[in-house]
Amino acid sequence: MSAEITTNRKALRDYHILERFEAGVELKGTEVKSIRAGLVSLQGAFARVHGGDFCLYDASIQPYERASHEQHEAKRVRKLLLHRAEIDRLVGEIERSGRTVVALRMYWKKGNVKVELGLGKGKDAGDKRSDLKKRVADREMDRAVADFQRRR
Repeated sequence: MSAEITTNRKALRDYHILERFEAGVELKGTEVKSIRAGLVSLQGAFARVHGGDFCLYDASIQPYERASHEQHEAKRVRKLLLHRAEIDRLVGEIERSGRTVVALRMYWKKGNVKVELGLGKGKDAGDKRSDLKKRVADREMDRAVADFQRRR
């Protein structure tokens, strides 16, 4: 069972997620303490190839207040731990078809911090409007069904 730390809801709004991957994150001790305290945000976080490895950019982990002499930067580049075959496949997909890799959520798994990455294709304004219309229609349908069930 995994415990949710944070999600990037904006990524699901702005991208069509085609595939999802799980990756470990290389963290410092003060970063883990900050994550446990809930001082993390994935707003605008994405992954990119850097020196043959995938790295996580723009994930904000705020400094831990009670750290001693060594402190981490809030938005430093963090290495992602993926298998070589996954890295090669993602690099090919990004270069060939212009896709992007966004961070969707961060969670605990067996005491380790994991990041769920999504291979995404950007949505345009029309796609976002159609998603909103579909969500409103689903909500109205659920309300009608609940009202019908209540009356029975």
